[in-house]
Amino acid sequence: MKNKKNTLQTVFTCCLALVVCLPQASCKRVPENSRYGVVTADIADAIKQHIDEQSRLGDGTFNIPFEGKELKLRLVRIHFEYLAVLTPTLHFACVDLAAEDGDFYDVDFYLEGRPGAMKVTETTVHKINGQPFYLREQQPDKSWARVPVDGASHQLLGVIKERDEFDFTYEATLPRITGRAKIWLPMPQSDRFQSVTVKSLQFPATHKIINDTAHNNQVVFMELGPEHSNRKITMVFHVIRLEKNAYSDDQTDITKHLTANTLIPQDERFDQIVRELLKNSDTDLIRARAIYDHIIDHMRYMKYGEGWGKGDAVRACSSLYGNCTDFHSYFIALARAAGIPARFAIGAALPSERNDGGVDGYHCWAEFYADGKWWPVDISEANKYTELGVYYFGHHPANRFEFTVGRDLVVNPAPASGPINFLAYPLLEIEGQPLPVERFFSFERLN
Repeated sequence: MKNKKNTLQTVFTCCLALVVCLPQASCKRVPENSRYGVVTADIADAIKQHIDEQSRLGDGTFNIPFEGKELKLRLVRIHFEYLAVLTPTLHFACVDLAAEDGDFYDVDFYLEGRPGAMKVTETTVHKINGQPFYLREQQPDKSWARVPVDGASHQLLGVIKERDEFDFTYEATLPRITGRAKIWLPMPQSDRFQSVTVKSLQFPATHKIINDTAHNNQVVFMELGPEHSNRKITMVFHVIRLEKNAYSDDQTDITKHLTANTLIPQDERFDQIVRELLKNSDTDLIRARAIYDHIIDHMRYMKYGEGWGKGDAVRACSSLYGNCTDFHSYFIALARAAGIPARFAIGAALPSERNDGGVDGYHCWAEFYADGKWWPVDISEANKYTELGVYYFGHHPANRFEFTVGRDLVVNPAPASGPINFLAYPLLEIEGQPLPVERFFSFERLN
C-alpha cells in the first residue's frame, strides 16, 4: 500500500484542523465556530458513534480489513485538531486505534450527511505507528491530493528549512478544583534559534514567573482555588524560528550533561550495550551515529501499555517502544554511558503541509556534544520517515517551538512530587495530588 501510486484527489475546502476558517474571518477553536451549520463536535460525535456501533457488532473491537487480514482495534483518541467540515454534507475525521499487539493505526474517515445523521462512506488506514502509507498535498485551488510517500518533498514529510514565522497559542482549561491547587506551565524563551515575543497572556489568577535553577527555564506559577474551576489559560506567542544544525556553544561546563537524571539513570545495561555497539568506533561523532542507528533499528514508535511517554530510559531499553520522549531518553542514556554529553528539549512540532490549525500535542528531541559542537537529533521522526534519517542526525527543522530544556526541573515553589520530569503540558496539583489538564495548541504561519 505504501508504494501504490494513488493520486486520487479528494476535495478539501478547508485545512484538516480542529478549526474551521471562514473567508475574511478569524479562526476559532470549535465549538464557538461552525461552517454550514456544522461544528467539528458534530463530527466527533458521529465518528465515535460509528466506532461504538461497529465495535458492538465486532464483539468489542472495531474491525478493518487491511493487507489481507482483519485488524481488531480499539479507540484510543479522536484527533480533534484534524476534524474538518469540507462541504455542507462532507466531513473528515482522523482517529487513533490500537491493536491487541500494541501497534497503533491512524485511520482516516470520510462522512456524509448533516448533524445527527452522518454516515461513514470511506475508511482508510493512513499510518501504522506513525509511519504513513500516503501523504496529503494541498493544491492551488485549496483542495488536497493524496500522494505517495516515496519521493515526497521534505516539506510534505514535516520539514520546513531555513526559517519559519508563526503565532502560537497555548490553551489550557482547568478541571473542577476542590481544594488548594498549584499549577506550573512553561514560559518559552528566546535563544539563538528562536525569537519569542509574548503577544498576550490570560490567566485566571495572579501569576508569577519563577526560574528553574537546574536548567534556567522560565516557568509560570499560579495558586488556585475552587473559584478557578473550569477557567481557561491562554498564552499567545509570536515566534521566529531558524533551522538548527551543529553549532558551537559558549557553555563551559559540558560535563554536567553526563550527569544522570531520575528517569535517565546510570545503569549497567546501558554500559553493556555501548560496549558491544561501539567497540569498533573511534570518534564521538561516529559513536553517536551508531547509537542513533541502533535505536532506529530496534525501537518502535508505539503508545501502548503502561509507562510510555515518561521518558524512562530503563523502560525504553527493556520494552523497545514508546513515543518521542522514550526514544530520546534512551538515546541520551546510551550517549552518556559512552561518555558523550547529551541533553533533552521539549516543545511542539508545527505541521509543514498547512499554515494554521491545531498542533498534535508536544514533541521532544535531543542534542549531543562532539567535535566541539552540539549536534541536534530527532530519532523518533527519523524512525517514521526513513528518507530523513540522514537529515535528522544533525538537524532540527525550522517548524519547531521549544518550550523548555532538560529533565528534573527545580523550581520554588516546587511540586509535592519533587523536581519536574519535563515541562510541556500544564502540571496541576490539587492538595498535592496531580490532576490532568485539558490543553490545546494551535498556530498561524505568517511567512
